[in-house]
Amino acid sequence: MLHKNLTRRLDLITLQLLVAVHEEGTLTRAAAREAIAVSAASKRLMELEDALGIGLFVRNAKGMALTAAGETLLHHARRMLFGMEKMGLELDEHIQGVRGYVRMLANLSAIIQFLPEDLHDFVSSHEQVKIDLEERPSTGVVQGIVDGVADIGICSEDTDTQDLLSVAYRRDTLMVVMRSDHLLAERDCVAFADTLDFDHIGLHAASSINMRTHAAARAGGRLLRVRIHVPGFDAVCRMVQANMGIGILPRKAYELFGRSLGLTAVALSDDWSERTLILVARDLATLSPVSRLLFEHLRRLDASCAAQAV
Repeated sequence: MLHKNLTRRLDLITLQLLVAVHEEGTLTRAAAREAIAVSAASKRLMELEDALGIGLFVRNAKGMALTAAGETLLHHARRMLFGMEKMGLELDEHIQGVRGYVRMLANLSAIIQFLPEDLHDFVSSHEQVKIDLEERPSTGVVQGIVDGVADIGICSEDTDTQDLLSVAYRRDTLMVVMRSDHLLAERDCVAFADTLDFDHIGLHAASSINMRTHAAARAGGRLLRVRIHVPGFDAVCRMVQANMGIGILPRKAYELFGRSLGLTAVALSDDWSERTLILVARDLATLSPVSRLLFEHLRRLDASCAAQAV
């Protein structure tokens, strides 16, 4: 019957302390971060364990680590603290005259290629809405939505969405970007296998493009020769321009960054070069009205673009 009295036994300060101990590894550092005396911090955690009747930490010479029960409480504590933070932000926005606040996570492809115009269209009709957009790799987008860090996410369709609601958002095409004097530059299209004899400029390891190209190389019994990893599409293009290798980028990213550098882009003939980006959310029913408005605005764009292409 613990759940009946649980809300009386938990407070935000103790939950913040629990998160801090997990992240800092020791009670001393966690207490300093939360500006509380070590003795008071220790007392709070021991009282919490006594109240719950279960151990939350394993204490050793190196510090403190969470038990399985502690991990469960940590997950819910983070969601509760995020909810409080979000509530405060949204109330602040109302005080300032802003009627809504949406927190979004999206991968680099969506942010660079589509969201600037798509969000501009939305806020043009909803001028009192504020959007907090954070870039994460596709797997990080999904995990952020699962953890309650954001309301709406955009990721690659080949990402494990962990049973989240998902709908198509936009489509893009991956291309090989190279210098105009490269051996492949005169082709109309190229098979990805033909690029494996050359050095590649790779995006960060967690990016969907990086994972997709490595998987395609392995499927052909080859290894991808990555000379250097860089954080963004513009950096890929600069490295290609400096003759460090070739890169795999979405068409629009090439148009934005590569064309002005005098680079050439050649279409890939592989089926996997055609991608769909998807919208993810936990449940439309739990979204705030303004978050639901934005979700519906973005989901309609896929159908709109498909109709224009016919």
